[in-house]
Amino acid sequence: MDNALITIIFNSLGLRYLLNLISVFIVFRFIYFKNYKNTDLFLTFFGFNSIIFFISFMLNKVEISTGAGFGLFAVFSVLRYRTEGIGVKDMTYLFLSISIGLLTAIGPSDGIEISLFCFLIILLTLIIENSILGKKEASKIIVYDSLDFINESQKQELVDELKRKTGIEIHRISVDNIDYLKDSCTITIYYYEK
Repeated sequence: MDNALITIIFNSLGLRYLLNLISVFIVFRFIYFKNYKNTDLFLTFFGFNSIIFFISFMLNKVEISTGAGFGLFAVFSVLRYRTEGIGVKDMTYLFLSISIGLLTAIGPSDGIEISLFCFLIILLTLIIENSILGKKEASKIIVYDSLDFINESQKQELVDELKRKTGIEIHRISVDNIDYLKDSCTITIYYYEK
């Protein structure tokens, strides 16, 4: 098969979208779901990915400047839902979803090059998420119903108390909010996942 025919075949909507869906499926089923056991945002991830893919694919067929393409990408990548806050990791995965959609829609006509880029994104995500680079830190936000140990000089006593109450091996904390009327505070505890 000559290069011209390979280029024509890979420039078809179906094959690019198939590569897109396979890449996104691997990221969200085998990396995101494995680590977070959360399916709430699957519709968001796949929906954003497909919308970006189709819009970018169609805009790639007409004359559009690179700046306009990046502007479109920026608008979609900074969207946030106002009704519910999305965590930083979820926003990162949403950004991955958008990036893969954009890459597969308007990437080079060489299918091997786009496949390689998708593989590298998947591999990098897998390496970072599986703690190959170090211990994986997790956090929980708790409401603590006492202000006894919130003084900076008593921080170790507070950590010891929280370890005893939660059963989690906490290595650091941050006191986020103090409510003197309710005699409580909001604390983020940080620990390493096993």
